[in-house]
Amino acid sequence: MPPRPFHHLPDGTFRNPKGAPKRSLGRLKHAGPFFLEMLKMGVRKVDIPEGHVVPRADAVRVLDEHVEAPGDFLTWLGHAAFLIRIGGLNVLTDPYLTTYAGPAGLGPRRFVKCGIPMSELPRIDLLIVSHNHYDHLDERALARLPNKSHMTVVVPLRLASFFHERGFPNVVELDWHQSHKIKGVTVTALPVVHWSRRTGLDTNRTLWAGFALESKDHKLFFGGDSGYASVFKEIGEQYGPFDTALLGIGAYEPRAMMKASHANPEEAVQMGLDLKARRVVGMHWGTVLLTVEPPFEPPERFLKAGAEKGFAPNDVWIMSIGETRRLKGWPSNE
Repeated sequence: MPPRPFHHLPDGTFRNPKGAPKRSLGRLKHAGPFFLEMLKMGVRKVDIPEGHVVPRADAVRVLDEHVEAPGDFLTWLGHAAFLIRIGGLNVLTDPYLTTYAGPAGLGPRRFVKCGIPMSELPRIDLLIVSHNHYDHLDERALARLPNKSHMTVVVPLRLASFFHERGFPNVVELDWHQSHKIKGVTVTALPVVHWSRRTGLDTNRTLWAGFALESKDHKLFFGGDSGYASVFKEIGEQYGPFDTALLGIGAYEPRAMMKASHANPEEAVQMGLDLKARRVVGMHWGTVLLTVEPPFEPPERFLKAGAEKGFAPNDVWIMSIGETRRLKGWPSNE
């Protein structure tokens, strides 16, 4: 019998890869003020900068043009939800698309709507979910997704039953470093630094993951949720280089509490370098208030760090919610 992988614990739960920072709530001096500030933020109005959201009619029109044309593209729906065209497949990631990041109308509330109405999305061929937190696995959105029997769902270990129970017949569970091929696109689950919980009694009983999507023309890394650790250099050595890396840049303060769950913008840029990514795209920001940093600070720090680390300006993307960009040829790179 092969040895048990490091991230599989004897009690059936999972843990982060070697070298990852330890997760904790932090000392009371951090936790108390954090939860008090989050209560205040729950009723605070967010001032949304001009250009952060594409008007829906314009967003739908541009998406329709890309759907009808050949070529790969990326549409940001908000947070970690993207519509990706790669290798001819329509891929939907971490579909938090409705209002609340929590059960039964509880939890943090989005301050911007989903970039494209669900009714205007093209038929989804592949649904990828990185882990079971409510801001990535939105049960209300899943209930409204059409064509469940058509799409393939790829999830980390022990999440398949959640989807089977909700009418998705074609579900593939992957452990880290396992792959599944669908119509010329290879999906590989990869280690990231995070955790899982859906209720108060199931902490780390389902796995979390990032994913590599590889077609003959493009290799894309979707980071899900992750803190920074040396595992990204290992992924870059084994699976890189990547053409595009979608990386979380928000929900990082206070660092004592969030370091083992979410990268800050500078760490996200370093992830991109470690992954040998030509282009980095900031996500997991500008949609819902989960932590206490200013909501529009992440993109400024991300762009600055990208320039300082040597990325070309056109290869550090901060997208508007609802915006669609070509993955080749935007604006002039081939």
